[in-house]
Amino acid sequence: MATHNKQASFLLFSLLILVSLFKSSQAAGIAIYWGQSGNEGSLADTCATGNYQYVNIAFLTTFGGGKTPVLNLAGHCNPSVNGCTRLSTPIKACQARGIKVLLSIGGGIGSYSLSSADDAKQVANYLWNNYLGGSSNSRPLGDAVLDGIDFDIEAGGSNHWDELARSLSGFSQQKKVYLAAAPQCPFPDAHLDAAIKTGLFDYVWVQFYNNGQCQYAGNANNLLSAWKKWATVQAKQVFLGLPAAAAAAPRGGFIPADVLKAQVLPSIKSSPKYGGVMLWSKLFDNGYSAAIKGSI
Repeated sequence: MATHNKQASFLLFSLLILVSLFKSSQAAGIAIYWGQSGNEGSLADTCATGNYQYVNIAFLTTFGGGKTPVLNLAGHCNPSVNGCTRLSTPIKACQARGIKVLLSIGGGIGSYSLSSADDAKQVANYLWNNYLGGSSNSRPLGDAVLDGIDFDIEAGGSNHWDELARSLSGFSQQKKVYLAAAPQCPFPDAHLDAAIKTGLFDYVWVQFYNNGQCQYAGNANNLLSAWKKWATVQAKQVFLGLPAAAAAAPRGGFIPADVLKAQVLPSIKSSPKYGGVMLWSKLFDNGYSAAIKGSI
């Protein structure tokens, strides 16, 4: 009897350890977008703050439809003369800190679309060989292997993004490709609905800004109502996407840090899929992430 009790106690202890490990692996964090302003600081400094668990390098603004893909990192570097290959070292440094670094494709200004399932596969192959675990003679970010791809699709129609997700996910048999999506908060998203429904996305960071019907506007009622819908999607984790300052979202949605901590986070953290907060963007994050990270 005593031996049985010892075995039961050991099994229970082991189970508790596993549960705690699982919870820590699913710990909430902050995602940030970096790359659209030379005034936002370096990638190395961004990761060194200790505030972020995910960094989206933004953006690959041109791709699909037979177009030559174009990486646009604003004032940071010029990929047309291989000027961005130097980012390989800071990318690796970020990853060494446990930060996942993704390439964000799309954005609010760009020329991108997918014309067919074959086009989606071709784009996936390009991304795999030039940014992920494949190989190419023309890797814009050097030999660093990014952790995944973020779909910030705000144009280019709604067709074939699901096929792009499936094609990228297929490469995970060789090396895990994390998939993220940044839909607008009106539910469902006009561009990414079919893609998100594949269930292949690890992170869905919803843009609760520049969308009057589902963003914070003196109270959180509309935001929380929309959050409940987004918390049901087939994704591993769902994030609250916010502007890091009022100037980051001209059409509104900024939530002061104290209001976020008191009125919003307590209501959404109970969701089993809650993954944390996404911020747009590093340029505007002058203390916001530091103010909220202890409450994420």
